[in-house]
Amino acid sequence: MVRVDPETRRIYLACARGLVAGRISLDAADDAGLDIELPVFSVGQVGQLANIHPQTLRQYDRLGLIVPERTEGGARRYSLRDLDRLGQAQHLSQDESINLAGVTRILALAEENRQLRRQLRRSHQSQGSSMFAAAADGRVVEVRRSSRARLWRQDTTHDEADPTESKSLIVWSVRS
Repeated sequence: MVRVDPETRRIYLACARGLVAGRISLDAADDAGLDIELPVFSVGQVGQLANIHPQTLRQYDRLGLIVPERTEGGARRYSLRDLDRLGQAQHLSQDESINLAGVTRILALAEENRQLRRQLRRSHQSQGSSMFAAAADGRVVEVRRSSRARLWRQDTTHDEADPTESKSLIVWSVRS
């Protein structure tokens, strides 16, 4: 489990409040560069944010409706994606009177649709090939290309005398 510094935690909490209030969408948080799958929130925090009893969250976990990450000690940690799913689940079950099995299926289809829209949007954004890196927890993440990386590639040349020597060096780092 990745530790989150207090400033990052405050940013995620502000985003979570915006999600619950309907002021921002999960796609907007993703486009802003937030890791929507980063497990940041405890059961109590999510209960307060979404105005739902923590036992209901635990029941949703047991049913497989919203399954949070677990810490090494077994505590549940929820992400922005989980919080968004929770809001959708509440709406579908309370306002639309859909049973939990139906809610689970609808949420799965909605997530698949969101992923497809995201892939389509990103394929239209970048004309070049995508770059990927390994996150600290082993997940593969897409790294957005910058103009500096393209400039670096153009400026890099090999010395004729020593083909292994490069005139410039770049170090890629992924912060989690």
